[in-house]
Amino acid sequence: MDLLDAGRIVAGLALLIAGGELLVRGASALARRIGITSLVVGLTVVSVATSSPELAVALGAVLRDEPGLAVGNVVGSNIANVLLILGTAALITPLLVRRRLTRLDLPLMVVLSAALLVMSLDGRVGAAEGAVLLAAMAGYLALAVVISRREEAARAAKEGAPHAAGERPPAPVPRSLLLVAAGVGLLAAGAELLVEGAVNAASAMGISSLVVGLTVVAVGNSLPELAVAVTAVRRGERDMAVGNVVGSNIANIGQVLGLPAVISWDGLPVPAAAAALDIPLMLAAAVALLPIAFTGYAIARWEGGLFLGLYAAYLTYVLLAAARHDALDGFTTVMVWFVFPLVAATLIGLTAHEIGLRRRGRDGPHRPDS
Repeated sequence: MDLLDAGRIVAGLALLIAGGELLVRGASALARRIGITSLVVGLTVVSVATSSPELAVALGAVLRDEPGLAVGNVVGSNIANVLLILGTAALITPLLVRRRLTRLDLPLMVVLSAALLVMSLDGRVGAAEGAVLLAAMAGYLALAVVISRREEAARAAKEGAPHAAGERPPAPVPRSLLLVAAGVGLLAAGAELLVEGAVNAASAMGISSLVVGLTVVAVGNSLPELAVAVTAVRRGERDMAVGNVVGSNIANIGQVLGLPAVISWDGLPVPAAAAALDIPLMLAAAVALLPIAFTGYAIARWEGGLFLGLYAAYLTYVLLAAARHDALDGFTTVMVWFVFPLVAATLIGLTAHEIGLRRRGRDGPHRPDS
């Protein structure tokens, strides 16, 4: 890595931090002003905005005839969003999971992940399948906003004034939109600089486009979500952090893969390695989030640590496989026969415990941090 690439990475990180601050501030004010929850803003406005780097990379990869980079970018970003982003945010503070998230958004994320796996089995996401993904994304956005406005109207009618006495009114809509636009611009510029520097360094090492997409580009393009999640947690918008990740994963599949598949007419080729391993792992990460979110309506610190550990294991496997390292067989054996069964047993035990608490009527809306 030369000094120019190192400078790009440092500058990109600085822009991502500043962009996340502006985007969360503007989106929160916009939510209060137009009468929808910060969760739905995270699921819609913020998630679509923070998925813009993935969309730019996917479109550019299709134009450069690098489908492996486009698919690896989305799949790797979705895995990173769940395991890396939520894991990091949960380590800072336990994350809230609203009940509506478990009824609509999380199940849709799992359904779209499963649909992508089925679509990729023939080695291509066709134009018609891309149109289906885009339609699902558009319908989801419309439904999320309608449901949120109804819930907020009902809450306001029940509780009276929407803002407590002495609470500062939200910023005007034009100013909020300006903050959102500035935040998106900084996030996109920061991601572009960081990814360019990281890809240059990775390409110099002879790594394939799929592996670069699954690792360097995916992590780089997930940094906007990380910046937004950490900023949201720091500002007390913990449900926006979760909503941003879930909405971003939905946008990545519905928009970022759907649009290039439609534009290319011939569809988007899916590398066999991605269909065999990475997309199933993306689906597994989405499914793993369901019992954690559903049982206690929170993601505790130890669960965040578990997610980070799993992501580190995934990256290690991808890099060992790319390098054809001698340690790959031993690492795979340990993961398959020890780590994965232990994680599965933990999740099953946790789910059974929480279900037992519910039946005894002692469960609360949030699980304690443990």
